[in-house]
Amino acid sequence: MKTVIQRVTSASVTVDGEIIGRIGPGLLILVGIEEGDGDEDIDWLSGKIVHLRIFDDEQGIMNRSVAEVNGEILVVSQFTLHASTRKGNRPSYIRSAKPEIAVPVYERFLSRLEQEFGKKVSAGVFGAMMKVSLLNDGPVTIIIDTKNRE
Repeated sequence: MKTVIQRVTSASVTVDGEIIGRIGPGLLILVGIEEGDGDEDIDWLSGKIVHLRIFDDEQGIMNRSVAEVNGEILVVSQFTLHASTRKGNRPSYIRSAKPEIAVPVYERFLSRLEQEFGKKVSAGVFGAMMKVSLLNDGPVTIIIDTKNRE
């Protein structure tokens, strides 16, 4: 699983002209799933995200997690995170899991993230054409790939 995590002041996701997810201060998480991703990746990534200390403390030092600042989380699936651009100019998405594999992993990820976070997580619609709006705070953007844990 590969994620792009952005600390935001606000973010929203729109499908067919309707806002289906909206958060205030917190994290916007773009997540890409590849074949072979499973529960071990989900558990590790969920814990890492919820406890990632990228919010400022009283001294202005990034020392607090999204949970500690009572922030919110919005997750949007994005298969293009696994794009390969090694050959030619048209990206290949061969590493991205097919929907029949990716959807259950995505749903388990959302569930585990909510469990770890202790509250509801907003989300986009897997496979839908989505419009994502955000106000990046910092900017702070972190990329985490479960294949690069060590």
